[in-house]
Amino acid sequence: MLNIAYHPIYQLPLPEGHRFPMEKYDLLPKQLRHEGSCEEEDFFTPEKIPNPLIEAVHCPDYLQRLLTLELDKKEVRKIGFPLSQQLIEREIIIAGGTVEGAKRALNDGIAMNIAGGTHHAFRAWGEAFCLLNDQAIAAQYLLDQKQVQKILIVDLDVHQGNGTAEIFKDNPAVFTFSMHGAKNYPFHKEKSDLDLALEDGTSDTVYLNTLKATLPKLIEKVKPEFIFYLCGVDVVATDKLGRLGMSLAGCKARDQFVLETCLDQNIPVQCSMGGGYSKDIKIILEAHANTFRIAKSLYC
Repeated sequence: MLNIAYHPIYQLPLPEGHRFPMEKYDLLPKQLRHEGSCEEEDFFTPEKIPNPLIEAVHCPDYLQRLLTLELDKKEVRKIGFPLSQQLIEREIIIAGGTVEGAKRALNDGIAMNIAGGTHHAFRAWGEAFCLLNDQAIAAQYLLDQKQVQKILIVDLDVHQGNGTAEIFKDNPAVFTFSMHGAKNYPFHKEKSDLDLALEDGTSDTVYLNTLKATLPKLIEKVKPEFIFYLCGVDVVATDKLGRLGMSLAGCKARDQFVLETCLDQNIPVQCSMGGGYSKDIKIILEAHANTFRIAKSLYC
């Protein structure tokens, strides 16, 4: 069983003309069911998590002002979404899906979240479509519940996981690894435990060789008991917000290698989808669907 978190609120309507592709959150589970890659039993409906779980990662003052829609205009502009109670509820449910998924992955080896990967959410503010950092919240939950003692976050979105890096910068129990475009947002990078910045137009071969030379050695060094994998598909050459040169096949090979490595090392993994902004929604769906297809073939 893949333990896929999905809730209809993931596809929250946004003002006309907004560039964030919300429709992918509705179309992706439909595609996976239609083609038979995933069965109904693979899905679960996530719920909101209580405030203390969020406050273990985010400042209570920030969370309170978020819940009461009291962020100032500059803070809202930095996030990029028009704030609403429904949007806040969506973010909390997404985080709930990642927390519940992490718990399930401890038993079944893997869990997926149709949304999530909100790695630009810092301890005290949000930015770039990210309000709450779902994988950071789930990682801290596992540590606080003493389920694991060492966590590796593998962030392969095209954008650096700056919020995640800031949240865990003083926490030796979480090792943050981000491989991203050197010239992509954020233009001021935080310092992860390991950052690999890739040049514009990086090909499948260079990308995959770099990843394969890095991840196994990193796992050997860190010895994680759990991995969070942020598998953004904005690494493909067609992505509007990315600058790399990868193909769909290369992106699929990336996921194959990461998930095979987790399985071979017997390390539970939780996957959040992260970014994907190609102009053609079919490319976004195919890239994301590949992640689930690979997971299904390996774990089920």
